Amino acid sequence: MTSPSLLPEGLRDRLPPEAEALGRVRGAVLLTTELNGYARVEPPLAEFETTLLGRLKSSRGTDLLRVIDPISQRTLALRPDITAQVGRIAATRLAHRPRPLRLCYAGQVLKVRGTQLRPEREMCQAGAEIVGTDAVAAVIEAIRVALDALAAAGATGLSVDLTLPDLVPLLAAGPMPVADVAALIHELDGKDAGALAALGATAYLPLIEAAGPVDAAIERLSAIDTGGLLASRLDGARAIADAIGHRATVTLDPTERHGFEYQSWIGFSLFADGVRGEVGRGGSYSILHADDREEPAVGFSLYLDPIVDAGVAPEGRERVFLPLGTAVDIAPMIHAQGYATVAALAAADEPHALGCTHIWAGGALQPIA
Repeated sequence: MTSPSLLPEGLRDRLPPEAEALGRVRGAVLLTTELNGYARVEPPLAEFETTLLGRLKSSRGTDLLRVIDPISQRTLALRPDITAQVGRIAATRLAHRPRPLRLCYAGQVLKVRGTQLRPEREMCQAGAEIVGTDAVAAVIEAIRVALDALAAAGATGLSVDLTLPDLVPLLAAGPMPVADVAALIHELDGKDAGALAALGATAYLPLIEAAGPVDAAIERLSAIDTGGLLASRLDGARAIADAIGHRATVTLDPTERHGFEYQSWIGFSLFADGVRGEVGRGGSYSILHADDREEPAVGFSLYLDPIVDAGVAPEGRERVFLPLGTAVDIAPMIHAQGYATVAALAAADEPHALGCTHIWAGGALQPIA
């Protein structure tokens, strides 16, 4: 018989103090985005499958957990990502709002399966989107706000890995044609020089060699861009690096496409010291409207659970024990000083057992030895 406390693979309970830490991280990220002019939206956990897939160009339905809605008898999908929902809101409910439209969000997402590096299937995702432009200035703002949010959440040692998601298709359709673009992309993802030679695509070897510190990478890519096809993208990457290089280490991997299936000219991954794997990613993309019009956008998503797991989240409030008989106006006064309070409910209640660091005694806060 299955244990009543057993959860499905990849799902877990968050208990104290980790649950409180996740709440603090989420609050810090939302506060940072809102202070930068982003208005908060709260999409639902599930939508009709067709609606969830229909807003981002090149989005795919390979990571959707589907159920049949007993009311409409239509297929629902639990969201694996919130960006598409923000795109739907921007293209419908907020289509009349002036652009650029800045929106932020935070909520749980659920994937069909985890990965070897990150086996969790449910995660807390928070982020922000700028709808109506994917200009370099918008990308710089998105990365800057993401870095601010991560710093507010307690992350340090930040780094940004830039990528150019449409670079290979752009070259393949122009000066560096190949017979099988999908195979080329697959081998570039694996950084397999031998396989590139077997495909007759040795011209793409410099793309693998270019990965690394951003200045050197841009120089190598400029050397193969004899026709100037990549000039605007490389100029954009250089401007981004110049704008954020004092805040984070910046690298460039021109062929990285895993996880950037719907991004267009620029993508980025975010990393932090002591945090396992990516802590976030973002980039430019297109939102599809009902009339088939494409609207440019740029944004980022942060994955908050790894920050909590790494133990770098902001510290919680110290707790003050209020003995029986403490006046009711004492707690608000203590809260105003930045403390939490725990009121005794019985004479046997003990401050240490309730996790308190201070006690209200003699009309003042007293540390508990």
